Amino acid sequence: MNHWLLVPVLLPLICGALLMTSSRSPLGLVRSISAVSVVLLLLCAVYLLMTASNGQIQVYALGNWSAPFGIVLLLDRLSALMLLVTAVLAVFVTFYALRGDDLRGSYFHALLQFQLAGINGAFLTGDLFNLFVFFEILLIASYALLLHGLGAARIRAALHYVILNLIGSGLFLIAAGLFYGVAGTLNMVDLARFVAQAEGDQLFLLEVAGALLILVFGLKAAFLPLHFWLPRAYASATAPVAALFAIMTKVGLYAILRFSTLVFGEQAGTASGLGTELLWILALATILLAALGAFAASSLTSLLAYLVLVSVGTLLAGIALGSEAALSATLYYLIHSTWVIAGLFLLADIIAKQRGDLGSSFKVGPILLNPHLLGICFFLAAIAVAGLPPFSGFFGKVLLLQAVSGDAAWQLWAVVLGSGLIGVIGLSRAGSLLFWRQHNAPSHAAPLDKTALTITMALLLSSPLLVVFAQPVISYSEAAAAQILDVASYLQAMQLEGAL
Repeated sequence: MNHWLLVPVLLPLICGALLMTSSRSPLGLVRSISAVSVVLLLLCAVYLLMTASNGQIQVYALGNWSAPFGIVLLLDRLSALMLLVTAVLAVFVTFYALRGDDLRGSYFHALLQFQLAGINGAFLTGDLFNLFVFFEILLIASYALLLHGLGAARIRAALHYVILNLIGSGLFLIAAGLFYGVAGTLNMVDLARFVAQAEGDQLFLLEVAGALLILVFGLKAAFLPLHFWLPRAYASATAPVAALFAIMTKVGLYAILRFSTLVFGEQAGTASGLGTELLWILALATILLAALGAFAASSLTSLLAYLVLVSVGTLLAGIALGSEAALSATLYYLIHSTWVIAGLFLLADIIAKQRGDLGSSFKVGPILLNPHLLGICFFLAAIAVAGLPPFSGFFGKVLLLQAVSGDAAWQLWAVVLGSGLIGVIGLSRAGSLLFWRQHNAPSHAAPLDKTALTITMALLLSSPLLVVFAQPVISYSEAAAAQILDVASYLQAMQLEGAL
């Protein structure tokens, strides 16, 4: 067994526990531990991606208990890719927070590490109950991170966020209980075997449990009509937290993708797909309504929060299509949307700091100290997130549109292009309010933090880099999509190949 599969979970857990007990330690030591941890996490993620690129599915059985009885971690191309996306994001968020945002509340770095442990565990686990456990770890950490910096807006957003996710956790346990009661296992690969053979009442109960899980994952992913908690939560969070939360919705989408292709894949017969027709409708509705929300936003952070929802709808559409080409395009767009939107949250914070008390609100304010530099940065980032050429958002959308055919084609083309136009108008309005319509009086805000801007632009540079290295990235995403749809390879990895 490859013991490196444990590192993405154990490293942040150990560092988080260490940082929780070092509240009286020098600030430099706390920051150093956190920074070293995320850099090591990135190196580990790169190694696991290289390991998974050969196509072999690796299974780590804790305590050497074989599936389906023991707890297992599973590494394939998809989980390795998600680990890398998370690790890259964690590095930039951590180093941006070191510029002073980590001082706005207690235990920021410890909570960040715990959240990373939960996210990485969710991407690696091959067991449904442990998926619940890792969900709870990342959610508990996110509750506290959302309150980082305090303030009435953050407390209200956190209250709604906590209540809704507690309801989701209860539904998750009910669904897991149904699966275990019917199938006698919570190992996802073993569940795929059982669902393929189930009939009658057993199959009905399994479909009910699956529908409950899709509801829970939909709440985490925040697609319509389960989205209403996200705009307020993301808009009120501090910049590093909002940037880190760019991966949070992807955890829910990852779970939907994993469950719909593995447990309820083509081998599931009549249960195959598990309501992808409804997911398709919800995806299109999410894209449209989120684009309208971005257009009507009253602040830059609110606009970015709705753009997160646009990306959620776009990714859900690719998952609902379910073809190899659509899933490949979805993975490419997932990388783009996570890093670019996270970078925009950091850039919005830099802009807000130059506007004094007005922050990121769309109100006429004083002349910025660095209007030309920040204006150019915002312009390039807006092009990337809107999906205009020549950046990665355009390539991701083109790949997805090329993957659709039949009646679904005109629906997706109309929605994606229409929402893109609305998004461009909304971003243009934001740019004109923030950089053109200004008072003659200069701003009395703090000078530009050039290091913070450098970190932000380095993250946003991921968009042109995804274009420059499009060929290897797309090749990897195509291989990952093919592997996801090959359920037999997972059965073989779990030594259940004779089950179907």
